[in-house]
Amino acid sequence: MKRREFIAGLGSAMAWPAVARAQQSDRMRRIGVLVALAADDPEGKTQTATFLQGLVRLGWIDGHNVRIDYRWSSANADNIRRYAAEWAAMAPDVILAIGGASLVGPLLQVTPTVPIVFTYAADPVGAGFADSLARPGGTATGFMSGEYSIGGKWLELLKQIAPSVTRVAVLRNSNIPTGPAQFGIIQAVAQSLSVEVNPLNLRDVGEIERAVATFARAPNGGLIVAASVLALFHRDLIVTLAARHKLPAVFYRREFVSAGGLISYGSNIVDHCRRAASYVDRILKGEKPADLPVQAPTKYEMVLNLKTAKALGLTIPETLLATADEVIQ
Repeated sequence: MKRREFIAGLGSAMAWPAVARAQQSDRMRRIGVLVALAADDPEGKTQTATFLQGLVRLGWIDGHNVRIDYRWSSANADNIRRYAAEWAAMAPDVILAIGGASLVGPLLQVTPTVPIVFTYAADPVGAGFADSLARPGGTATGFMSGEYSIGGKWLELLKQIAPSVTRVAVLRNSNIPTGPAQFGIIQAVAQSLSVEVNPLNLRDVGEIERAVATFARAPNGGLIVAASVLALFHRDLIVTLAARHKLPAVFYRREFVSAGGLISYGSNIVDHCRRAASYVDRILKGEKPADLPVQAPTKYEMVLNLKTAKALGLTIPETLLATADEVIQ
């Protein structure tokens, strides 16, 4: 669904009779929404609009029976800690974290009693957010972005779309568990595909530019961008660098391909935001996060950009074209 359709749908939802049927409460409920991206990021706007539309359909109207406060972190650790402290002081009924470990960890540290719903996390049990997927047991629950094993699929796709690649740089955030874990999976699969893999750190613009430029000096290179909020925040830069250095690249989310990247394979995070509205609704009605299972993705999607493939001199295999969920011309 296109972004304008989300906004149009939101307007329609607000006009529904659901407004008249909205749940009544003896007090105004409060939801805190902490977003990993910047306030002007179109993808962040789509995610929050989708969540809000889901709430409206469940009878929660902002300013009527619920108040929603938004904070946009711009993938900045200092901002995240500051906003987490604000939520601790405000004590909302529930916090929605539109992001993964980089948001949930700081929130749990300072708001140990406030229910938290996260929209994507690679390993909530390993990160300590939940005792188990079926019974989280604490104050946080939500949705998984996918298994670590997806890293092997990224490398396989890269070899399918660019068979000449023998060297692969893996751009990942080494400061979160997801980064080293996904690199480890890619490294394990690399030997069977006769590929040498190299980890590249993802901390700031300068480091990303230097690392990619240095890697690209040798031939037959490719790029995999592992899952992290920082990578998503810097997606325009990363896509530009891949094009500049003629590196076939596989990304973990469709937003990169929409920005001009070659191919992505991963779960649909916008769908997670829609589903998160139901968890927030259930918590507002009295259910506990400890009893709401962490949900795995219901679908993985592959998105291809034919214009980018042509610019790189690549011919997309018919098998990939046939199985792609979306092809951007």
